[in-house]
This record gives sequence, C-alpha cells and structure tokens, in this order.
Amino acid sequence: MAGTELRELSAPGPWTRPTAPLTSRVAFAAAHVVPVVGAANVPGSPAVVDWDATLAYRHRLWEHGLGVADAMDTAQRGMGLDWPATQELVRRSAAEARAAGGRIACGAGTDQLDPAVVAGRRPGDPAALDAVVAAYREQVHVVQDAGAQVIVMASRALAHAARSADDYARVYDAVLAEADRPVVLHWLGTMFDPALAGYWGSDDVDAATATFLDVVRAHQDKVDGVKVSLLDAAHEVRLRRALAALDGSPVRLYTGDDFNYPELIAGDAEGHSDALLGVFAAIFPAASTALQAFDAGAAGDPDGAARGHAVLASTEALGRHLFGAPTYYYKTGVAFLSWLNGFQPGFQLVGGLHAGRSVPHLVELARLADGCGLLLDPPTAAARLRAFLVTAGVDA
Repeated sequence: MAGTELRELSAPGPWTRPTAPLTSRVAFAAAHVVPVVGAANVPGSPAVVDWDATLAYRHRLWEHGLGVADAMDTAQRGMGLDWPATQELVRRSAAEARAAGGRIACGAGTDQLDPAVVAGRRPGDPAALDAVVAAYREQVHVVQDAGAQVIVMASRALAHAARSADDYARVYDAVLAEADRPVVLHWLGTMFDPALAGYWGSDDVDAATATFLDVVRAHQDKVDGVKVSLLDAAHEVRLRRALAALDGSPVRLYTGDDFNYPELIAGDAEGHSDALLGVFAAIFPAASTALQAFDAGAAGDPDGAARGHAVLASTEALGRHLFGAPTYYYKTGVAFLSWLNGFQPGFQLVGGLHAGRSVPHLVELARLADGCGLLLDPPTAAARLRAFLVTAGVDA
C-alpha cells in the first residue's frame, strides 16, 4: 500500500551502565505510570495502576544511575493520575528507592483541590490563596513523610487565584516554610500546561523571572534547585548564570528543556545545567551513557565531554519529535516506546491519554528511536509495531 515501508530494525546502541554513582551532573528522569490492562482507565475514571510494571520501570532508571522524579507531569498529575493514586505512587516509589539505594524526588502540588474552591473567586481572594496553601502543605507532608525530596510543582489553582507577584510570594513563603530539607522549585511553561499562563504574576518572561528569582533569594537555604520547562535555551542560560551569581548556598538549575537538553547539559565555560527531564525516561540508556562520559571528562578524559555531548545530540531529533506540539501529549510517546521495548504489557495510559498522538506521529517516533539505537529488543519492537499498524488499519 502507498506510503508503507519495510524496515529492518537496528541493533541497540552501545549503551553502558555505570559502575559507580554519576557525579558530574545530577540527573532525574521523570517517569510515567503504567495502567492495568483491561481496567477502565478512561477519561474521568480513577487511575488503576499496574504497580509491578510501574515500579520495575523505576528500577531500570536507578540501575542506569539516574534519579527518579516521580508524581510529576510525566506521571500525568492532573491529567489522569488522581490524588489517591498519586499518594500511593509516592509511597511505593519512595520505598523502592530506599531498597534500591536510588535517588527520588516527588511532586507536591494542589491537584487534590476542588476546582470550585477557586473557580468562583476573584484573583487575590485571601480565602482562595489560603486554600492553595493548605493543598500544597498536605502534599508536601505526604512526600516528606514518604522520605522523598519535594519538588514544588506549579499550581493551576494558584495561577487562577493569584492576582499579582505578591500573591505568588505569599503562597511560596508559606509552602517553603514546611520544607524539612531543600526542595526543587518547578516552573512549567504553557506548552506543557496552558492553564499555567501568567505564572509568577506576569505573561512577560523577564518579569516572571524576576519574581521567581526573588522567591529563590528569599528562601535560598530551602532551595536545592529550580526545574525550568520553558523550552527556551537562551533564557535558561541567563537564569543559570543569575543563580550562580547569588550569594549563599548554591542553587542548581535542573533543565526541563526536552528540546535543547544536549547543549544545556554539556554547558559552557561558565557552567552547565543538571537535568530533570521527561525525555530521560524514554532515552535512559543513552542518557546514562552520556553522563558516564561527562564523568570521565571531569576525571581527566580529554574526549569525555565531547563524547557525552555527542551521545545526547544523537537523541535530539527523537526528543524534539516526542515533545512536538501539542507538547501536552508527550506522555503518549513515552508510553509507546516503553511498550515497544517490552516494559509494559499494553500501549495504554491512565485517563485514556494513549489516544493523544496520531498513527503517523507514533510510527515516526519508532523510526527515530530505531535510528538512535533505542529500540532495545528489536524482535519484540518489530512484533509490537506490526501489531499496532494492523490494528490501526495499516496492513501492507
């Protein structure tokens, strides 16, 4: 049939696992959740999670030397993963991290808050802001009690309830007062979640950045780092340099730029970004191999840094396609690659989000993954891709 292609899948890339902890970069992979096959994981239904497959995926990340960023947007927070399932995910993942000796950080947000609590109130209403603070506090304590590091997620409720930069400062002052160890502050752009428009009190990125830096400066001893997902490499470099210029305890910049991560992690003469990336959940063997090369460079290997950059750059086209507009649906591609690689029994996501990408998009995703050696079990991937195409009506 017109438009079909017969393709022999390539062998996996020359990926390696670390024999010692990774040291030159701190790197988290933001992992997805795997639903129970046959459960009613449809829009509006409570999430039914396959805990064995979900936790096994996290163990693969730890085995490759990566930290796990859990209960984040990759895990469909507010996009299919409800608060009861989120709490169980945090507790289970944190327990597995302790057993594996792996690093874990989990998102604390406000998605358990009834939208009606803020929807009918005017921006700046103290009662609405107090409700946001209370929701954040509850989630911060769930994460801390589980033994995980807190990632303070951007809040849709706060974006609605806040009237000004001062309202953001007030809420974050209260939330950070709850932290028992340094947290990661998450700034998620509208390409990932349109409901976060005007975050930090302005649609102007420079004004928003000034407010963001004021919050960091006011609580620098409580902030391990910031995770920025604006897909703007130049802005990230400027922010990274502004953080480096702060007096006091250092504040990391964890890149959340799933388009430009190779150059940002490689860095320049003035520094580099660490990583907290959804794309790392899809490319973890390559990401780990690259980070091992950066470590070798830091230890004196003259080619290490260039080798690490080259490995990450080899995955850039895949990352850009995976996170292409509408970026909201990138989780569909993460789950598709997980399924092709045999890491989950069905191509599904909670909330029915596996329907978020077209057949041509997913086929191109498979082609790009094959091109950079990230189809890790070619016979399994070929059989599953063939079955997917037949089911979709593409049968040459």
